[in-house]
Amino acid sequence: MKFDTPATINPIDQLKIIGKPTDRIDGPMKTTGTARYAYERHTEVPDAAYGWVVGAGIAKGRIASMDLGAARAAPGVLAIVTARNAGKLGKGDFNTAKLLGGPEIDHYHQAVALVVANTFEQARAAAQLVRIAYTRAPGRFDLAAEKDAAQMPKANPFSGEPQTKTGDFAGAFAAAAVQFDATYTTPDESHAMMEPHASIAQWQGDKLTIWTSNQMIAWGVGDVAKTLGIPKANVRLVSPFIGGGFGGKLFVRADAVLAALGARAAKRPVKVALQRPLLMNNTTHRPATIQRIRIGAARDGKITAIAHEGWSGDLPGGQPETAVNQTRLLYASANRLTTTRLAVLDLPEGNAMRAPGEAPGMMALEIAMDEMAEKLALDPVEFRVINDTQVDPEKPERPYSQRRLIECLRTGAERFGWSKRNAAPGQQRDGRWLVGMGVAAAFRNNLLMKSAARVRLDNRGMVTVETDMTDIGTGSYTIIAQTAAETMGVPLDRVLVRLGDSAYPVSAGSGGQWGANNSTSGVYAACMKLREAVVSKLGFGAVDVEFADGMVRAGERAVPLAEAAGTGGLMAEDGIEYGDLDKKYQQSTFGAHFVEVGVDAATGEIRVRRMLAVCAAGRILNPKSARSQVIGAMTMGVGGALMEDLALDKRHGFFVNHDLAGYEVPVHADIPHQDVIFLDETDPISSPMKAKGVGELGMCGVAAAVANAVYNATGVRVRSYPITLDKLLDRLPPVV
Repeated sequence: MKFDTPATINPIDQLKIIGKPTDRIDGPMKTTGTARYAYERHTEVPDAAYGWVVGAGIAKGRIASMDLGAARAAPGVLAIVTARNAGKLGKGDFNTAKLLGGPEIDHYHQAVALVVANTFEQARAAAQLVRIAYTRAPGRFDLAAEKDAAQMPKANPFSGEPQTKTGDFAGAFAAAAVQFDATYTTPDESHAMMEPHASIAQWQGDKLTIWTSNQMIAWGVGDVAKTLGIPKANVRLVSPFIGGGFGGKLFVRADAVLAALGARAAKRPVKVALQRPLLMNNTTHRPATIQRIRIGAARDGKITAIAHEGWSGDLPGGQPETAVNQTRLLYASANRLTTTRLAVLDLPEGNAMRAPGEAPGMMALEIAMDEMAEKLALDPVEFRVINDTQVDPEKPERPYSQRRLIECLRTGAERFGWSKRNAAPGQQRDGRWLVGMGVAAAFRNNLLMKSAARVRLDNRGMVTVETDMTDIGTGSYTIIAQTAAETMGVPLDRVLVRLGDSAYPVSAGSGGQWGANNSTSGVYAACMKLREAVVSKLGFGAVDVEFADGMVRAGERAVPLAEAAGTGGLMAEDGIEYGDLDKKYQQSTFGAHFVEVGVDAATGEIRVRRMLAVCAAGRILNPKSARSQVIGAMTMGVGGALMEDLALDKRHGFFVNHDLAGYEVPVHADIPHQDVIFLDETDPISSPMKAKGVGELGMCGVAAAVANAVYNATGVRVRSYPITLDKLLDRLPPVV
């Protein structure tokens, strides 16, 4: 199905099932332990051996020698895989560094060996006997030290151009009545998902099956094939359940490739899970940023000049953190400048983490907007409203498909009681607590991706959907079932959804908050094609046909849907492909975050007291799971504001706190009641579902809202995340 004109009335608009708060159909499996994750496929692979990954002990240099003798002689050892015996290996399109290092070492904890044994304990014990001598080389580990050498990277479809200019920023900024110029920093952050990267690999002749934990199945198939030098047709990836990803499982990692190599060497299936300390340094992370923001405005608050420059680092050949991109679109100004620069660092690979670009970018931009509002003596909500735009500021001829940022801000301000906020910082107290409120806009682009599905109808009236779409805890199973049920006119319990298998048609996959809108659109396309087959089979001809309650009706005639299947069933396969509507219209999602905090006047301890998110994100397909996505994102935003920080050893080039004891994330006690409001919106320019995405919008701006609330409570402005008490203590107002 080609989507190249705005959607009109279609079966989804019935809203009998779509748009209703619906329990997740995979919930009972997950709560009873019957949803089998990558490391748990014991039925399919009952005789798997175990692999233990050995990570490099240096960040830069080479292996001088590797003594495997004692490890090979250890009880139960079946094979040891290294770069010397693995055969010729390629590098996947989505990998910056080799997944199996040696003799050259690209980063700390790069995999250099896999020890395979009969039991997990035997593999772990033998791995401790591997003796490796290294020759260290000087490395570049400090972004601030490498900042001046950073270069503008090449443009690509995800990051866009490294620099954009509109009007005369320098002239307008110099002439502005009110000027603001500040620099902000965000730290390296870890995905820290609950389920580690894990895979089981099995060879059957030259055919390879990997049960893994991966968000993008088709990307994974391509990279496994390219790395191992085998045809894509010989690779099958299976990933029906994923215990969290946040972008860390967009790409194939060492567990999958090493499991395949280990299985080939041991001549039996092998299962590999990256031990928790390896996750932070062996896989990807959100890279640290340095961001400079300059804003010039007239006395009435109209922005006349805005510039946002960002620096991040990555391995040679890597990609930047595009922290400036939302500034190209969010606020009006005729004179604009954005620049992204990338430094070469010898750290573990920096890559996508939930809301890449916008999440760290909004952490800086939305503090800057708060600071500028204060300089202008304007309310922070009103300052944002004054500078709203209904067109792409860099391309004024290009309108937004929908943009309801003002309504988000106004609705949130009323619901949160913003009018009670004291604009003077450090003035409101509740016992020992200094109390403050903060606000930030939320913004995330709506990305369109091709997505396909296969739909089957059997003679019981059951509809089965097959697509390689994944569910990373987001509710994909349920919204896909809702889509098929709505389109085919059957109850939800008459739909079976099968996901996460490369044997199924290629979907959009899970990432960039594009999964829900695109994958359901692909399922809708396949269902519409199946409807055509049903109408033809039942001989209804070119009349208006209704699919409802398991029946197909036209005029006085009504036939059970199951009857169309016959004994052999019916099958249709189709997908959604997009025209150029996203070129004619800017498609984005918007929101507003409001936060109240209390800061202990004596200790500087910060407690979040209330949170509210107001979101405008197209049609909400399942309000229950969408709200779950947003409150999870809000929680993650609190982590980014107050605690998350991969502590970097700048001498040796590794993240020191590489486990869940040292890398702190919010727990239940850290998070108060969270309110979420979805504006009633449809966007017919986005897709036939008239939906967008919401899972990352809910995070963008949260950290800045927390930071702004801390400032309002204390009068202490922190521009370097996370906002820990040591950054507050010596500047807090007097206790009495």
